[in-house]
Amino acid sequence: MTNQQIAEDVVAKFGENTHSFEEPWGLLTFTTNRQNIISLLEYLKKHETFRFNFLTDLTGIHLPDNQGAEFGVIYHLHSLENNVRIRIKVFLSQDDLHIPTTTTLWPTANWMERETYDFYGILFDGHPKLIRILNIEEMDYFPMRKEYPLEDATREDKIDALFGR
Repeated sequence: MTNQQIAEDVVAKFGENTHSFEEPWGLLTFTTNRQNIISLLEYLKKHETFRFNFLTDLTGIHLPDNQGAEFGVIYHLHSLENNVRIRIKVFLSQDDLHIPTTTTLWPTANWMERETYDFYGILFDGHPKLIRILNIEEMDYFPMRKEYPLEDATREDKIDALFGR
């Protein structure tokens, strides 16, 4: 089973709902939308040849300069039978951070979705208990968002030459 076979099969089934196919470091990576993510994941999991039955990771990403698609949810799947991995991305607008939960397909997604919510504020619709998992409940921000400057611009004790700038 090759990345090309998987990509061709996915395009044949989902058409224009999947795009941006690439293979960084040999890992098949492509993008879909939130409306098709559950049916795509279910198809890949139950496919008689592919059998991507292991959700290796689910995480978020914040790309503040990516207008209209500032947040992403990234799924890493592994076919244990075929020893093949793939990565699927879904991008969301900052104004609408909702995506369906995958806990119905993989119960282990529970913790990963809670962690993604905790750090990025992405809401997983239908999640059984979407609350913070690592940060305190009273926290009113999401620490992995790139909303704050990395340095204090008011500091005068830092000389750029000392930092290789």
